[in-house]
Amino acid sequence: MINTQNRSFRAVFAFYDYLGVQTNQNVTNNDYNSPTFKKLLDSLQQQSWELELIISGFAIFGLFTAYDPLRIEMVNAQNEDQVYRFVVYFILNIACSILLFNLLLHVILRGLWIGALGLRYVSGDIEFEKLSYSERFTNYLKKRIISFDRYIANLENYCSVLFAISFLLIFYVLAMTMIILSIVFVANYIIEGSIFPEQFGEIFGAILIVFIIFGMFLTFIDFVTQGWLKKKKWISRIYFPIYWIFSFITLSFLYRPLVYNFLDNRFGKRLILLLAPIYIIILLITSLEYRNSNYLEQDLNSSSIYANRENYLDMMTEEGDFPGSLVIPSKVISQPYLNIFVPFSENLENLVFAYNDSLTPEDDRRGLSSSIRVNSNWSDKITSLSQKDSIRKMYLQTFNEMHSFRIDTLEVDEEFILTTGMKNILGFETFLKISNLAEGKHILRLRRKRKEKDTVVTFTDVILPFWYFKN
Repeated sequence: MINTQNRSFRAVFAFYDYLGVQTNQNVTNNDYNSPTFKKLLDSLQQQSWELELIISGFAIFGLFTAYDPLRIEMVNAQNEDQVYRFVVYFILNIACSILLFNLLLHVILRGLWIGALGLRYVSGDIEFEKLSYSERFTNYLKKRIISFDRYIANLENYCSVLFAISFLLIFYVLAMTMIILSIVFVANYIIEGSIFPEQFGEIFGAILIVFIIFGMFLTFIDFVTQGWLKKKKWISRIYFPIYWIFSFITLSFLYRPLVYNFLDNRFGKRLILLLAPIYIIILLITSLEYRNSNYLEQDLNSSSIYANRENYLDMMTEEGDFPGSLVIPSKVISQPYLNIFVPFSENLENLVFAYNDSLTPEDDRRGLSSSIRVNSNWSDKITSLSQKDSIRKMYLQTFNEMHSFRIDTLEVDEEFILTTGMKNILGFETFLKISNLAEGKHILRLRRKRKEKDTVVTFTDVILPFWYFKN
């Protein structure tokens, strides 16, 4: 019976036959020490450029297709204060950007390499004597260029290493994410969780976080110095247990052969060191923006003199537009009522709990959870439907007590209800009667109460300008 790996190699053979590449199809031995297997790999690596270009083409198309949806989901998660979801999409966005840059650069260099091969077929090597340059320039060019074949070989090396390192960098991003998630896990589930007794959890959790941060620092030093901690005998004894543990935390056991294959090659080490400053330069370049005013900006919060599009429903026309902390239908209102929508967020719930601490649950259910439900209990002694409805009514009552409106100098107080507004976003909605207002510009203020020690303080949270003109 032919095993799975042999089937994979036969698929590769079929693919190369389709491209006109000659391979030995009688090879079925996948023993990596076998001369036949080594001959097969040597044959495949000589013709790998076709497969590189095909994979790069499909990957670039897929990445361009996925880039905007990932960015929109990241912005949406940030807008809704969903930290875990934001981190996931942020990492995916970074990985997508790295792959796009590397693969586009790879395709450009491969195109240059193919062009150089075509030129070599027509013109052969460089004949410096035919250029009739002075001896000084001829000697300089011969020393710098040496030969056209050497130039083609260097391009081939850059292309092959760049293609491989593109996917290695994704693993590095994943490693950084796993370290951050480890710290978050210890903080949430050991220090602040109920897995261990409170005092023991705080001490044990603090020790774990110090160990993770210290290990992260050593791992980073070892990475930057390309293995210096492994070379010193007495340091390596201390570093080895940390290296072993972090190989699981960072999932480096999945890509370790790639790393050391780069590090034992001078060309690969150079390219790894070169890419880091390139990414920093790209980051700095993309952060540059031209300011055409000393005082005016596009992303100011709405106020009595500025109207941000995130606060007006009819202005949010793009897929990546998400509502601000308060939304009304338009800048110009012609109806005798004003529809108001306040999007829900975790921070908003924290404010509700701070105002009415009796609503604070014994076990906070927010965060990551599975959609598989074994039972419908709320795990904090709230089990019946009537209890859940009662808690929701108290929640909404507290929210209404916290919030009120002022239009110009007129105090307005209306009750919110829960609803799903634009783009199926959960939030609070109400309608204000404005038929008695004079036509023209008005200022809407959302007033919010909060507790400070033993007193209740009212402050203006959002200011929106709008114009009212009767039909």
